[in-house]
Parts: sequence; C-alpha cells; structure tokens
Amino acid sequence: MAGDTGHGRQLRFTVLGPVRAWRGEEQLSTGAPQQRALLAALLLRGGRTATAPELVDALWGEAPPHAALAALRTYASRMRKAFGPDAEALVSESGGYAIRVAPGCLDTEEAERLAGEADKARSGGDRARARDLLNRALRLWDGEPLAGVPGPYAETQRARLEEWRLTLLENRLDLDLDVGGHADAVSELTALTAAHPLRERLRELLMLALYRSGRQAEALAVYADTRRLLAEELGVDPGPELSELHQRILQGDSDLIVHFSSADRPVAGPAFVRPAQLPATVSDFTGRTSFVQELSEQLATAEGRIMAVSAVAGIGGVGKTTLAVHVAHAARQHFPDGQLYVDLQGTGPVVAEPEAVLGSFLRALGIPDSAIPEGLEERSALFRSTLDGRRVLALLDNARDAAQVRPLLPGTEGCAALVTSRSRMVGLAGAHLVDLDVMSPDEALVLFTRIVGEERVAPEREAAMDVVAACGFLPLAIRIAASRLAARRTWTVASLARKLGDERRRLDELRAGDLAVKASFELGYGQLEPAQARAFRLLGLADGPDISLAAAAALLGLPVEDTEELLESLVDTSLLESAAPGRYRFHDLVRLYARSCAERDEQPPSERAAALSRLLDFYLATAAGVYVLERPGEQLLKHLAPTTHPGLTFTDRGAASDWLFSEAGCLLACVRQHAHADEPGDVLQRAVDLLLAAKDLAESGADARRYERAATELLAATQAAGDRRAEGRARTVLTHVLNWACRFEEADEQARLAVLLGRACDDPVPLCHAANNRGITAIYEHRHEDADVYIREALDAFRADGNRPGEASTLSNLSRVHLEAGRIESAVRLAEEAMALYREIDVSWRLANGLYAYALALTRAGRLDEAMARLAEARPIFRANRQRLWEGMTVFRMAELHLYGGKPAEGAAHAEQALAMVRLICGDWRRAIILTVLGRCLDALGQSGRAQACWTEALSLFEQLGASEADGVRALLSSPVAA
Repeated sequence: MAGDTGHGRQLRFTVLGPVRAWRGEEQLSTGAPQQRALLAALLLRGGRTATAPELVDALWGEAPPHAALAALRTYASRMRKAFGPDAEALVSESGGYAIRVAPGCLDTEEAERLAGEADKARSGGDRARARDLLNRALRLWDGEPLAGVPGPYAETQRARLEEWRLTLLENRLDLDLDVGGHADAVSELTALTAAHPLRERLRELLMLALYRSGRQAEALAVYADTRRLLAEELGVDPGPELSELHQRILQGDSDLIVHFSSADRPVAGPAFVRPAQLPATVSDFTGRTSFVQELSEQLATAEGRIMAVSAVAGIGGVGKTTLAVHVAHAARQHFPDGQLYVDLQGTGPVVAEPEAVLGSFLRALGIPDSAIPEGLEERSALFRSTLDGRRVLALLDNARDAAQVRPLLPGTEGCAALVTSRSRMVGLAGAHLVDLDVMSPDEALVLFTRIVGEERVAPEREAAMDVVAACGFLPLAIRIAASRLAARRTWTVASLARKLGDERRRLDELRAGDLAVKASFELGYGQLEPAQARAFRLLGLADGPDISLAAAAALLGLPVEDTEELLESLVDTSLLESAAPGRYRFHDLVRLYARSCAERDEQPPSERAAALSRLLDFYLATAAGVYVLERPGEQLLKHLAPTTHPGLTFTDRGAASDWLFSEAGCLLACVRQHAHADEPGDVLQRAVDLLLAAKDLAESGADARRYERAATELLAATQAAGDRRAEGRARTVLTHVLNWACRFEEADEQARLAVLLGRACDDPVPLCHAANNRGITAIYEHRHEDADVYIREALDAFRADGNRPGEASTLSNLSRVHLEAGRIESAVRLAEEAMALYREIDVSWRLANGLYAYALALTRAGRLDEAMARLAEARPIFRANRQRLWEGMTVFRMAELHLYGGKPAEGAAHAEQALAMVRLICGDWRRAIILTVLGRCLDALGQSGRAQACWTEALSLFEQLGASEADGVRALLSSPVAA
C-alpha cells in the first residue's frame, strides 16, 4: 500500500495542530504555508480526488492568483519530493490530486476510531473505558487545528475540528461527572465556560459539578449568569435542558447525586483504582466449614442489598482474622471493584483512629491527598460517596467497638463489610453476628497435623490430642505450639504434651478462654533462647502499628544484623509477623503477652525504660538529621536534647523525606507514649524535641491532626512535670501547628507564653521560632506594627544563634510585613536578600518558601511575569516534598496574578484548582481568601451571580473568624457591579 515502506517507516500525518508529516520517526518538510494548505485539503478528503478548481478555491477562495494552477503543480511536485520513496502516495488523476495512505495514518482517523469505540463502550455500559478512550482521542489535539494554514477551506475545517474537540470534551466531562470526578472537573469547566460563554452544555455540566461538590449556591448562580448573558447577547432564554437542571437543583433532587455501577469505574489511572489489600490466606486453613458457608452466603448476596455487614466475635486467638481473610478471598469474585483491609488495633494500647483509616482507604481508592478532607464526618461522607455504585468489600479486622466501626462502613448497595472483634457488635444495626468458638477436637487435630506433618503425628495421635486439648483447641495456640514442634526435629509430640501439661506459669487472673492462650504463649516463650526472649519482651513495649528493623535494633540496643536474625527467628516461631520487608508487628494478643512478660521478667525495671529511651533517641536522632539535611546551616540540632543512641543517616534528601513520612505513625506514637510515661530524666525534653525536628509533618496536612494531638498531650505532661524549658518548646510546637490551622488567636497566645518561657530559661528555640511564628500570626491578622516587632526579635535571635536558614525565613516574613505597610521597594529587597541566602546555603524545599514570598513582593511591585516565574519554580518543589498545602497556596497566588494581569479565566481556573487541593486542610481563613479571589475572577468574566455566591460564602467564613477581611468582602457584595 502507498505510504508503507515495509520497514516500519510508514507515512503519518497530523492536522489536529500544525500540519506535519513523518516517515517512521523522521519528520518531513511540509513546505510553505500554501503547500501545507494543499496537503491539508487533500488529507481531509480521506483519499478522494480533489479537482484542480476545487483545490484553487480551497487555497485562495474568490481571489486566486493568475498562476494558480501552476502553483498547484509546483506544490505537488515539492510534496512528492518530500515523500521520497513514498511519492506514489500523492496520486494525480482526473485533472486533480489525492493522497492515499494506509488506514490510521492521519490523526483525525485515529480520533474518529477512538471516539467511535468510546460511543460503543458507553452504550455497552462501560463508561470507565469510554472515558479513557475519549481522553486518548483528545490528546491527539496539539493546539489549534491546521495552525498557520491559510485559505478559506482551512478556516472552515479549523472551526469544524475545534467544534468536534469541544463535543468530545463535553462528552468526556459528562463521563467524569458520571464516575464521581465532579470536584476535579469544576476547575476545567470554569475555564471552558469562560472561553465559550454561550455554550450551554458546558454551563449545564458546570452547574452539575458544583452541585455535586456541595456548592449549590454557586450552581444556581451559574444559571442566573447564563440566563442574563443569553438575553443580552442573543435575546433568548436558556434551553430546556439547562432550565430543567436549574429546577432540579432548586428542589434538591437527590437523583442528581452521582449514582453509577461498578462498570462505570475506570480500571486504570491514578484517579481510579481497585484496591486488593487482603492479607494472604493461610495455606493450611482447616475446618470451620459451617462458619465459612454462613459468612460466604452473606457476602454472596451483598449485591442488591443495602450493605451487608457481618461481624465475627470471639476470644483472642480463636481464629477470627484467619477465618475472615479466608472467607474474604473466597468472595472476591462478588466484589470486583476491590477489597479493603485494615487492622483496627482494637486491643492495642493505641487503637486505629477512624479518621486516619478513612484517609488510608480513600488513598487506596484513588482519591488524591489534595481531595481528602480533614475531619471524621467529612472523610466518612466522601468514603461512602466514592463507593456509591461500586461493589467493594471492607475487612475491618480487630475492632474495639461499634463506634470505631460505624464511620468505616460503606453504606451503599452492593458493598459489604466483614468485621472481627473480641466484642459482639450488637451496636451495629442490621449486622449479621457470628460467634466463633474454639475448634472441635477433630478440626484442632487436623490443623496441628498439617503444620507438624502426618509422619510425626500419626504414631502419637493420643499425645497430639493432649497437645491440642492443652491449647484449649484455640487455633492461635495450636499454631504456635505446632510451629515450635515443627522447628525441633528431635522433639516428640509426647514431649511437647508434657511441657504443655505444666501449668505453673499460668496467670490465675485471666479468663478461662484466654488462659489456654497464655499457657501456649508461656510454652513458646519458655523455649526461646535468652536473646530471643529479651527481644520478644522489649518489642512488646513499643506503641505504634509496627516497627522497622532499624527502630527495633535501637530498641534492643543491638546491631541491625543481629536484630534481623533475632526477629526472623521470632517470625519462624509465629510469635512475630513480618508485615513487609524490614518491618515487623505483633498479633495484638501476642503484643499484650509480650508486654506482660516485660513487666514481669525484664529486670531491673529500668531496662524497660532504657529500651524505650533508646527508641526515642533513634527517632530523635534520625528526624534531626532529616531536618538539618533539608536546612543546611540550621542550628536547631545543637539545641536539641542529647541522644545516646544514633539514628539513621541520609545523604539523599528524597530518601530522608520518605523516611519521615513513612514513619510518621510510629514516630508520633512514640511521642505520645512518652507523654504519658512516668519516667525521670529528660524524656519529656527529648519527646518535645522530636516534634520540633519532625515539624514538616505538621505542614503536610496528612499528619497535622495527629501531630497536634501529640503536641497537646506533651504540653500537658510538661506542665504537670514542672519542666518549664520543655513546656516552652511544646508551646512553640503548638504555635506552629495552630498557625497552619488558621487558629490565630490560640497561636498568638501559645507563642506569647513560649517566648516568656524562652526568656526565663534562656532557651534560644522559643526565642527564635516562637517569635517568628508570632510574627506570622500578626501578619495574618494585619497587625503590621506587632509583626514587625516580633519578626525583628526573631531575626536578632536567629542571627545571634548563627542560624542562617532561620535568618532567611525571617527576612522573607519581614518582606511580607513591609508589603502590608506599603513599603514595596524594601519588601522586594528583603525578599531578594532571603532568596540569596536560601540559594547560598542550598536548602531544599524551604527554597520554595523563599520563592513564594519573593513572588508576593514582585506582584505588588507590578513585576507580574517575574512573580509568575518564581511561583512556577516553587510549585514543583512543594509537590515533590509532599507539601500540598503550600502547593495549593502557590496555585492560589497564581490565580491572583492572572487576575491582576487581566486574565480572569485563567485566574478562575487556578483558584478552583487551589480550592480542590487544599479544601478542609487549610483552615477556613485560607479557604475564604481563595473564594474571594475566585469571585473577583468570575465577576470579571461577567459571571456576577456565581461571584456573589463565592463572596457570600467567604463573608460567612470571615465573620465566623472575626477576620478583618470581612469588610472587603462586604464592599464587593455591595458594589454596583456585584449587585
């Protein structure tokens, strides 16, 4: 076929952008604009012949040159020459020309194919695939179609191709809304309606996206703006589709809330994923036939029911988790949209918080961090909305009570939850309750035999029955005892039975059911080598969901290699689990037993405190190293409490940041554990210093709530202990996190007290950091004179301490003060000084803070292009360092710049992006300032109704906060333009 050399060097053409031609990967010359016009005219005829008069009219219209036919022949000759060995693709016939190449060699043909497949997929109910196909088709557009091509034919085709693109885009946005992507679609639709204000379908989609995002007032305002615009521009009313949607929104029609089936969900891509989180099922699962059948029937009939909930209750070690995991794996076919799993740590010292669990679930379901709100109710609502129409199974393992479980229930048709707990979940309305008892003797013997081996058990069946009876027929106890026997080839079953018959170590105060488990643990523990037993005891002391190998080595005070050998040997005995490579955890029952052993056997008792002290040292030393790596020249390290045990050392900033965020749960659990510990010495000081060194967790948004909780508990502990130095630092930490939560009055008071304590104790940490934070608070509250005083105090303290990153930070903040006071030139100069210092000391993401402040100064100086360049430089730095709040605020400042630069459409799109990125993690004050700018952009676009809706919400937020910005918003609402 013409256009195919047979060696993968096929001719290809594009017109959905500049007119281009390739042979394989080699781009060919398409000549002058008129030659490209001829090429485009031939390509868009799909291989049909165009006569010479048709081509002359296409290129020149009613005013062709005298030598038009000669020019056509010249262009055709040059085209053949450019095609080289594929010259025959340009055919001369019937006094005209045609281009004939292999199917699919023109981008419009590929777009048509993809769009056709998308229509078929949507008609067949697979809206996820349809959405993906439309996205692939839209990516074929590369700017303006037929860019730079002259002539009336090109102009007509350009308009047609652009209309086609908009139609495909509307179809894809419709699918976005169908599959729950309404929040992310608002920004794109805002920009599109600004660019195409009379296109009613886009307005309809925007109204629906806003309504589904909980922004009903704005949705109604879009209709009002559209109605006014159509009347002014065209003298018509909105069409019936838009009017009907308006009425349904007014009536609060619940059918407008997104509903879709599992087939609607995209199967790939970062936004939509199918989680598969179930733990591996055991290969030697035994018995429980009636329970398996009962639970399987419940799960198999979940489709068509309003959420099936089954709750399995039983004593520790009875096999609840093993049964639930086994049943969940067998039921996977009934839940094609995924399976979620969480250990709720219901019997541990610190239970899993539903809010944190929901965050994890939402991320597993493809919700980006920027779209995950703070607050239990908000996350639970988003979780249910995300699962609406999906068929997902949630395995909620080891729950404490019904209150912990309720926010985690899917609550939608076709989904199911399988819960395990020591307690009967009578508080879960409608739940199918299953009480799991111990195994039958026959089942217990089969399990024991499968682990130990038939060849060893068969000759000693009576002894084997004695073993499982001594284990109380509890699966966990049987598994541990059998694992010990399997690991010792010289033992007989009878010898194990004799050991189990010794009840001297049993704890009389335990319930009868737990007694058998404890006896089994005693057997396993008593057979450990001394080093193994010590490791077992001490590991049980640490709070947290699991522990890394390096942290365990610190806890035990041993080299990593020796620690790994010990921990793996404990895994072999089933007393410890390997959660992931290099990470370990206890079964909750084993953890409690290990801790009781430590309290009983770890002598002297100071050894327990010493182990936890080493763990605290490890986290502090490592976090301090991460802190300094991010901030070369930072002097905080020399002011931290000394540590006797080293931490990890990083040379790569990315790896250091990864460690901090991956260890956040364990690190903050360690802090809280020491806040409640009754230990002498400097433990509280080190715990507070750990929070100081891990302050990046507070700014990320993801861990801010847990960080604040740990800081609050530490403050109470330092006050109770009368440790004024630690109290000053705890208040400094709280100041930082309260500022981020926009709780400025509380932040100012904490900072004031912190500075007083810093002076009393001659501690530079509060004098530097708390004073700087107090200045930031004053900036937000527009107390410019106070801000100047506090920040200059901080600047003097940082300089006296030789802390250059701190000096750069305060210079940036002082620039903000000068801006607010109208001292633009000095503000720019101060920001430039800060930037020079940041670059000189080679900080990492803190450089982005300097760029952000510099951009604000440049904006006020009218240097908008420079300001935009600095923000564009800062944004990827924030993103790479997980600072989603800072990234969102950077996008907000970009919105302001677009507004100031006379580009309100771009400003509105960026403001919407900022709202989506930081919603409910930035505090009401920041949300209100973003809404204010969004309203100004929309007002400039003529969308005054929606602008008023934004300002009304912003005013409500400002008034609740008592913020002075409320006056400015009132003025906007009362202005003639807004009215």
